Amino acid sequence: MSSLKKNETPLTIDVFTAGLWKENPVFVMMLGLCPTLAVTNTLENSLGMSAATIFVLVGSNALVSALRNLIPKQIRIIAYIIIIATFVTMVDYLIQAISLDLHNKLGAFIQLIVVNCLILGRAEAYASKNGFTKSVISSLGMGLGFTLALIALGGVRELLGAGQLLGFQVFSPNFEPWVVMILPPGGFIVLGSWLLFFNYLQQRKITQLISKDKTSHCSITSN
Repeated sequence: MSSLKKNETPLTIDVFTAGLWKENPVFVMMLGLCPTLAVTNTLENSLGMSAATIFVLVGSNALVSALRNLIPKQIRIIAYIIIIATFVTMVDYLIQAISLDLHNKLGAFIQLIVVNCLILGRAEAYASKNGFTKSVISSLGMGLGFTLALIALGGVRELLGAGQLLGFQVFSPNFEPWVVMILPPGGFIVLGSWLLFFNYLQQRKITQLISKDKTSHCSITSN
């Protein structure tokens, strides 16, 4: 008899890589958009929020998976929120100890990780149904995918909005910053631009596959 439960799939590299691209929480699943749009006005804020989210995501998913057979079904959501809130409190104090300035910049969005649909949704849909190792690997992949998305937004917004990255000047002093990029509308503009770019790549790939399939079919028919 297989040691895997019926609702579990084998542990493969796809468990980790799915969150990086195929199931990217921001660009594909559109989760956690509130912090994504709110704190990505600089690359530093993006990295800080990403680190906090990864810590909470991996820690809470690991604990939910470890306790999944002990948590009564009727109170599972309450239990998940308590677990997530515990890790959020830990990372909140940790960021204060490391950098009070970064903590002030992220503000209430650190505490709002508790209600981040990416965190709670992953606990309910994945960690509660899979083993410890698989849940940790999957949540780490999702966290890194979230990080890549925040870096993509934060890097572009700071570069165009201030002409610098992580405080280092990139463009010449004559560069006129696009102030709108570091304002709230800039988040929507950059996110929409990335989604448009990725959609273009996906459509181009589909078109190439269709064209290749037609070419192959015509070749077989002529033979």
